[in-house]
Amino acid sequence: MNLNALDLNLVRVLDALLREKSVTRAGEQIGLSQPAVSAALNRLRHALNDQLFVRRGNDMVPTPRAESLAEPVRAALREIERAFQPTTGFDPARLERTFTFMGADFFSMLLMPPFAARIAAMAPRVSFRFLDSAIGDVSRLLQEDQIDVALERPLEVAEWVSSVPLFGSPFAIIAAKDNVELRQAGIGEGEQVPLDLFCELPHALRSIDGSMSGFTDDALGRMGRTRRVTLALPHFQAVALAVASGPYLAAVPRQFATAAAKSLPIGIYQPPISIPSPAVRMYWHARRDDEPPHRWVREQVLDEVGKLGFKDWDGMADIQPYPAV
Repeated sequence: MNLNALDLNLVRVLDALLREKSVTRAGEQIGLSQPAVSAALNRLRHALNDQLFVRRGNDMVPTPRAESLAEPVRAALREIERAFQPTTGFDPARLERTFTFMGADFFSMLLMPPFAARIAAMAPRVSFRFLDSAIGDVSRLLQEDQIDVALERPLEVAEWVSSVPLFGSPFAIIAAKDNVELRQAGIGEGEQVPLDLFCELPHALRSIDGSMSGFTDDALGRMGRTRRVTLALPHFQAVALAVASGPYLAAVPRQFATAAAKSLPIGIYQPPISIPSPAVRMYWHARRDDEPPHRWVREQVLDEVGKLGFKDWDGMADIQPYPAV
């Protein structure tokens, strides 16, 4: 086709349609009316000699030709955006943008409140969304611009994903302050739970996929032992609430245990086994490496993590992934 006859706005329309699968939603995303999007789609069909989208119910389903264009078109638009990105004179106070973070509720509870307050004082027109880890694959979400930053355990990611370590995350054991079994065994807060008792008592764990086992079970298995996991929940806060009001033990990041113990009747104990401690990392797309607003936000995350004292904890050396603990 003759590129001189192709309006760049048509490429934007195609990208929006591939994302939204709807003429109406595509128009809302790029600020065009439904008739304007329909007209642009007709021009694209003529230029590319392909239907591009066929209607199925309320959705527009892309043809194989349209699907083959999705990533090249998206990449081209990103490069154009990057080329025209201001490289000097960045002023946070004038920045107007929404950043989307992804991670466990560990971060939404402990990091985001002080971090959001910090940013609000410097960049009052910046907004944040925080999505749960369970929504999907980090590389794909970064590639599709659905998220800007992921705060996660060590992951296998695409080569174009940049990352930096944030802090180590050793595990502690939590139990209700009035846990009868621990009290009868004479185990005080801060002490190690005996291995036999640890295996005998019921456990709760944080599991985003419903798995009833995690790294604690792997560590026990290497010793020929097992524990009784009777409750799997998708969030650390839910685990802490269950522990505070029930008979459970739970292995959680020590930073979270310390924070949760300030508002819930739980005690913190030492595990009877060595549980590999992951080094939590911050991930972003490499195309954002030198983008001033994105780089500034990442710097603020690193600084806020330092202020929270997370880096004072052990565990940075033993980097292991943990789907559940």
